[in-house]
Amino acid sequence: MENKLIEIQVYGAERICASCVNLPSSKDTYEWLEAALSRKFPGQPFAITYIDIYQQQENPKRQEMTERIIEEDLFYPLVLIGDEIVGEGNPRLKAIVKEMERYGYQALEA
Repeated sequence: MENKLIEIQVYGAERICASCVNLPSSKDTYEWLEAALSRKFPGQPFAITYIDIYQQQENPKRQEMTERIIEEDLFYPLVLIGDEIVGEGNPRLKAIVKEMERYGYQALEA
């Protein structure tokens, strides 16, 4: 099955979420996810993007999501694949892998 190239969006901020004080920063989570998913899905291209929720976004969908995160007090980092939130605050690799498999990606077994 050929998989559709997906974009994983990691929304976050430099300052750590008030409810996430003992967790890694959003940027650290983004870097960890990029490395972990590259190992889990070798040779299967995907895009991963870090989006700062306190920066103005040119893309209207991204701007809408940043506003939603702030207004609804969602936990960040928030991980989005397509229009699905697959992780919030302390995203779980297992949930993200499962969503990628729905798009046809084949995870490398450990």
